[in-house]
Amino acid sequence: ITLKARKKEEKMDREFQKKFKFEGSINVLTRMMVDPAAIEKRGGAKNLPLRRGEILDVIQFTNEEQILCRNSQRKYGYVPQAVMLPL
Repeated sequence: ITLKARKKEEKMDREFQKKFKFEGSINVLTRMMVDPAAIEKRGGAKNLPLRRGEILDVIQFTNEEQILCRNSQRKYGYVPQAVMLPL
């Protein structure tokens, strides 16, 4: 990874921590896949867009209904737990 890319990642991580009031280091707990049968959604304020079959990094199991995830574009947001499948 180039220095410029690393700085951009760090900036995105800081913005995420501020927006979600997330404290401490960002650790990937596991990776999960969006159900290929799920209905695709655009995403919103704090929700990630749902793309069928996409592999997401799980940052936090927030509650029984949603999981805080990061996608391949390094965007963070909530995803409904009901559409997530273990790899």
